[in-house]
Amino acid sequence: EGQIARLAIESCGATLAVGVDPTRSQIVEAALRGGGARYARSLAEPLPFRDASFDAVVACLVFEHIDDAEAAINEVARVLRPGGRFCFFLNHPLLQTPGSGWIIDVDLDEQYWRIGPYLVEDHSVDEIHPGVHLPFVHRPLSIYINALIDAGLVLGRMLEPAPPAGFLKIAEEYRDAADIPRLLYLRADKPEV
Repeated sequence: EGQIARLAIESCGATLAVGVDPTRSQIVEAALRGGGARYARSLAEPLPFRDASFDAVVACLVFEHIDDAEAAINEVARVLRPGGRFCFFLNHPLLQTPGSGWIIDVDLDEQYWRIGPYLVEDHSVDEIHPGVHLPFVHRPLSIYINALIDAGLVLGRMLEPAPPAGFLKIAEEYRDAADIPRLLYLRADKPEV
């Protein structure tokens, strides 16, 4: 609904931001919310932009829903200008494995997060609302890192942030697991020519 594009303009000083989504309803909602960004309805590959069109690309919690991550990362590299930056936010792949989730052991009076088969790439479809289905792809981190390298991007930073205090105030159930990173941030740059 345009949240990241609006944030780029309002808080990051971007003079132009373009949001991309494959669904018409998200593009319409983003436009209704205003904020000065433009929007394009498209899949992640191919992107409907010329080579070297953007100074930065931000992908926030979307690559888990893209079937061909390598092709999408190649498209990011294509549309970035030399010296451009890719800011890549993911649900942490280690914690989003098939069969992962909270386990409550009443006998031992403890709760922990079960990690499923991490190295197995898994494609599934989640029903996030009645009648609304969203594809979900679990991949090990190495697939993303190697795709960035193969696309000619240079990894500059990786962060695994703890949940912020504000989030923990509204989601008390995560307080006991605040030292388990739920998100992963990768920053990759396209080298100057």
